[in-house]
Amino acid sequence: MKQMNERDIETRDDIFNIVSQFYTKVRKEKVLGPIFNHVIKNWDEHLDRLTDFWETNLLFVTKYKGNPIKAHQEVDATFQGNITEHHFGIWLNLWFTTIDELYSGEKADTAKRRARKMSTHLHIKMYESRTSRKKNCPFNNSKNVVKQIDAKPVE
Repeated sequence: MKQMNERDIETRDDIFNIVSQFYTKVRKEKVLGPIFNHVIKNWDEHLDRLTDFWETNLLFVTKYKGNPIKAHQEVDATFQGNITEHHFGIWLNLWFTTIDELYSGEKADTAKRRARKMSTHLHIKMYESRTSRKKNCPFNNSKNVVKQIDAKPVE
């Protein structure tokens, strides 16, 4: 994608610019929009929190206080474990596109690289929390597995 701005991410205002433009796209996106618009009740607060998150990750200014893993696990539970790698792929493509439209340089590349790593990690943690929520899964209880193996076929 053609870069509109040839300067790198340098300030909190730069990060707020990315976050704001990115979430404008997310809110309109046909797959992600309904999820984000259902879960996020105060968009101004969310944009500030995510600006804090990325400022901490890119500029090393300690501002973000939160638990993104828990937040994403709760969203996944709200949607009955139906958040998939497809959702993360759309999210990541929008993130990359937004950054590429606005900035270029080392920090812009770092923002994309860290988003890719974080999205993979968050998806894994969401999946793990799904399996820990399943109480009646026969594969989570070794006694049930033994009973299934010892069971005789019905004739």
